[in-house]
Amino acid sequence: MRLSNLADYAVVTMCAAARHCGGGRVSASELAAETGLPAPTVQKVVTKLTAAGLLRSVRGAGGGLQLARPAAAISVADIVEAVEGPIALTACIDSQDCAVDHNCSVKPHWPVINDALRGALAAIPLTQLAIGLATDVVREKEPA
Repeated sequence: MRLSNLADYAVVTMCAAARHCGGGRVSASELAAETGLPAPTVQKVVTKLTAAGLLRSVRGAGGGLQLARPAAAISVADIVEAVEGPIALTACIDSQDCAVDHNCSVKPHWPVINDALRGALAAIPLTQLAIGLATDVVREKEPA
């Protein structure tokens, strides 16, 4: 399984937003500059993350974006689902578009597999990723 680029960018954007946690609000253009992602892509991701309740947008003077809840309460699964929808490895769980549906012995097992995958992603809080990135940035800036 491979995440879409947009889901990957959403995780990167949320990590950048988490580094501003407690330090006020940040604009989408600032997040784009910090992450190196194109501004239109960040804006698209921010729209999805805001609609999912992961980011909060405040308008006006002193406005900008901030996490809608603490970074420790946001998981990688939350971010991926905000962009991709429910985590599922196969389409047959959600639809009837399967040629062997009537004779499939594996279909009953896919929910267990999907739950395990979602559980693994849900076990990784945004704080774990944001801290790792902040540490990496500090290491890059330290003289050798």
